Amino acid sequence: MRNLRGEKPRSLAGSFLAAHPNMLDPNFRRTVLFISSHDPDDGALGVIINRPLDKHVSDLVNELPPYGLADVPVFLGGPVGKNQLMFAAFEWEKGEGLKLNHNVDVDEAGERAGADPASVRAFVGYAGWSAGQLEVEMKQNAWLLHKPNRTALKPEILPKLWFNIMRGLGPWYKLLAAAPDNPSLN
Repeated sequence: MRNLRGEKPRSLAGSFLAAHPNMLDPNFRRTVLFISSHDPDDGALGVIINRPLDKHVSDLVNELPPYGLADVPVFLGGPVGKNQLMFAAFEWEKGEGLKLNHNVDVDEAGERAGADPASVRAFVGYAGWSAGQLEVEMKQNAWLLHKPNRTALKPEILPKLWFNIMRGLGPWYKLLAAAPDNPSLN
């Protein structure tokens, strides 16, 4: 992203990115990502938050899950690192908005789950962008920027989150979101 004024582009950390309805990449089609870190010079990191695997940690581990983590929901976080189960914790910070603490260790995840079960998630995989890659995708309108809210993180809302965001953007996006994946089969 070229900036002639010498100003540093705004960080997208703490934002939701909703895939544009025209995005065909199966890794990101109809997804909502939470961007946990972003620097145009270093790249970005995030997780898909609206693809629950309909599994809990206890379904994916061979041994007894650590205390408090058996019922933590598991999400497909992205196409990178799908061979690992990662714990993360969402936190609302006054004046700063939503933050995601990646790679919360098992003990901390158990403590957090005991105090606030809805704040802890388990992810298989994550999404990553190299330096400048996300900025190019934003210019190509691959992603729609959306401000997060607490309601959006409720487990029962997450599978419908992308459609809810599209409906909120107006009739054109609502129409695009309702289109079938392959219109020729309609």
